[in-house]
Amino acid sequence: MIDKILLSIFQRSFKAITDEMSISLTLTTRSPILCEAKDFVTGLYDAEGQMLEQTENLPILSFSLGPVCKMILDYYGDEIYPGDVIIHNDVFSMGNQNNDVAIFKPIFSGEKLIGWSAAKGHQADIGGAVQGGYNPNATEVWQEALRIPAVKLYEKGKFRKDVWNLIFANIRLQMVEEDIKAQIGACTLGERRLQQLVEKYGIDCFEEHKIELFNSTEKMMQNEISGIPVGTYEGESKVYYDGKHPGTIFDVKVKITVEDEAITFDFSETSPQTDGFVNGTYTSTCSAITLTFLQMVNPNIPHNEGMIKPLKYIVPEGTILNASYPKATTFGNHLCPQVADSIFKALSEAIPNKVTAGWNHLLCSLFTGIHPKTGRKYVDIGFMGLKGGSGALEGNDGYDHIGMIDASGGVLDQDYEMYEQQTPHRIIKHEYLIDSAGAGKWRGGLGVETEILIGADNTTMVVFGDGDKDVPYGLFGGKGSILNKIALTYPDGTEKIPMSKDLIEDIPKGTVYYQVASGGGGFGDPKERDIEKVKMDVKNEVCSIEYSRVNYSIDLNIKTKK
Repeated sequence: MIDKILLSIFQRSFKAITDEMSISLTLTTRSPILCEAKDFVTGLYDAEGQMLEQTENLPILSFSLGPVCKMILDYYGDEIYPGDVIIHNDVFSMGNQNNDVAIFKPIFSGEKLIGWSAAKGHQADIGGAVQGGYNPNATEVWQEALRIPAVKLYEKGKFRKDVWNLIFANIRLQMVEEDIKAQIGACTLGERRLQQLVEKYGIDCFEEHKIELFNSTEKMMQNEISGIPVGTYEGESKVYYDGKHPGTIFDVKVKITVEDEAITFDFSETSPQTDGFVNGTYTSTCSAITLTFLQMVNPNIPHNEGMIKPLKYIVPEGTILNASYPKATTFGNHLCPQVADSIFKALSEAIPNKVTAGWNHLLCSLFTGIHPKTGRKYVDIGFMGLKGGSGALEGNDGYDHIGMIDASGGVLDQDYEMYEQQTPHRIIKHEYLIDSAGAGKWRGGLGVETEILIGADNTTMVVFGDGDKDVPYGLFGGKGSILNKIALTYPDGTEKIPMSKDLIEDIPKGTVYYQVASGGGGFGDPKERDIEKVKMDVKNEVCSIEYSRVNYSIDLNIKTKK
């Protein structure tokens, strides 16, 4: 007998558990990638690996745990016991990125397996040829990372010291060990909370309401899909340079088929995989598809298995979005913008009021080296200038500098004081960039400008991303934004512009790092923008008087903020 109130209690309880797991990780991890940028996801899954709920601090991880959980069930079969703890990162067994390391803990009620708790986070190092895990020169997985197929760190509650030592002997930073312990702790917390919930209501009640929750959520998603006109829609975007062959261009093409209660995303026409650094995995691509589509539907749909059942993914192996073994794939998460662009462009015909203009594509730097004051190795992903602004949509301007991969902490994605403690570098400038938002009836989100003074000799910088070839596009008459840029000015005045996938070593102390992360594209004819909004944008230095004259055909004579 289904109790509708109890159904809501179960749904809210699942969400509360994954939120509590997330808070635990935020407070116990040491790497700023995790405790500040929150580059992790926590989740609960049933005994079959079906999603009960997730807390996706970073949306690109939205599809990344369930497929691995089901793989673990197939791999271990009957050899899953209370007290087991399993670690995994392998991209060729449903992982999404080498640095994104997952911990899974089976949850039992007595002797019965009732579910799983899991946490996946981006680790500061994962072995391979380059500290930090990003190697633009890589052509195969072993040049990128230590592969960790599903393996038990604990079996029946007993710590497997030999396995632990084997893994962490191949990872440079001791911090990673502590962060994996924090993930185990979060999973243990999730295990306890689900056991308490099932003990309170009984296993049969839990199972019945879980199934009903899946069914009702599936109906919610089907209802959203039914609001899209039935038909087939096509869109595409470009990927530039694979890290090995300058001038190379690759197509990301999607054919979206909308039926009455299901939607299929078919990327069969996408370019073949590359021989360089720039490839994705099936899981990273499906995560990108999922998070993009979720932006166009009811945000209150619970995140469980029912949510994704009406979504069909076709991403053939051997394409740039699903590279075959043993290709390099660390860049895969960063193909999310191209996947999103192709989907938005395709559906702009069908649901123009729900799609956005172009978002800024990532162009980012990762610094590694030894801190001269502490003598310790450090890894820092440049979160401050990582992403730029989002595209506008009907009725709303874009978000100013979203921060991480499709929405995170924005301008304050990384604490300035902590940055200057954890790295030897000093922040000169980090602020919104005037005239970086694409003009439109609704403008794009602002980008940012960043300057950093390099504070140690022999610094290594890895550049990865895209967005230095095409500006974020406008929609329905809206205008595009500007290009991303990264530049180094050495102490002798020499300037170096790195490639979009580059590895630069031995950067001297006193070098100035400069970065522009552009804004998003505009939506609708700029001449239709409310003149009062244009005036406020000029006053707030979102755009200049000259920009307003050229793009909005408005002559203003007003004072800007001081």
